[in-house]
Amino acid sequence: MEIFSRYSKVETAEGREIKLDEYLKKIWEVVGRIALEQVLGTGESRATNGVASVLEEDARLTALFLWTLQSTNGSMTNGEEIESDDGDGDEEEEARKKKTKGFSLVFDVVRRFAQPLGIHLPEWENRIIETEKGVVRLMAVTERAKQLFGEDGVQSVAKQLEGDPKPNMQMILFPEMERSGPVVRGKKGRGRINISAESLETKYEATTLDRVHAAMLLQASGRANALRSLLKSEQDRGPEFLRLANSLCALYPRGSEEKRLIDAMLLAVPR
Repeated sequence: MEIFSRYSKVETAEGREIKLDEYLKKIWEVVGRIALEQVLGTGESRATNGVASVLEEDARLTALFLWTLQSTNGSMTNGEEIESDDGDGDEEEEARKKKTKGFSLVFDVVRRFAQPLGIHLPEWENRIIETEKGVVRLMAVTERAKQLFGEDGVQSVAKQLEGDPKPNMQMILFPEMERSGPVVRGKKGRGRINISAESLETKYEATTLDRVHAAMLLQASGRANALRSLLKSEQDRGPEFLRLANSLCALYPRGSEEKRLIDAMLLAVPR
């Protein structure tokens, strides 16, 4: 920025003027790619629109979110009440009163690091993030239990894992979504993401991040045998699970519930 501001006009080699917003977008892209290379590896740093990555888009979004939070000393909500004045109905009143957990960043910051890297925020709304009043909240892992395991919860999934030496997490996770598709309520306004259930139907497949979160929730529930079964299955699948888990271990803030769970989960990995 210091170099850019020295001149009245900055041009490409072909003579096209580069405006400030284009320059800032390129800065965010470079910073994002460097961050991804540091925390996830070279493959993820090169992934962008239409280009396959070893780790899926939600893993890159989560890693960049936590890296940005860590690097900028961003805000973290932990049982903090979030007010809402969007309506008088029971749902709005419940949302106003409930205490939320997770990690929060300003919407514009998240948009700036996500867009240049081909990360589509609407596809992850109400799955790993929630956007309200210009703030994006990375949902707490414990909030995802019903989403990942369905109405029957972690205990039902644990029984399946304990009875299957080679569990197929693709068939186990998101049981409710397989039957009916996700239910998402879009909202209007700046910093809100409008999204329909139809646009998410093909995205509800178990990603590496989903499986890491599932393992953390099994750790939280104390189902050691089920956790060992999942971890053994992931080791047989490939290195991506442990690579992402170790990266998140370094990124989750100290003292957070996520940090405690992932540390304990990694200790259970078969050696």
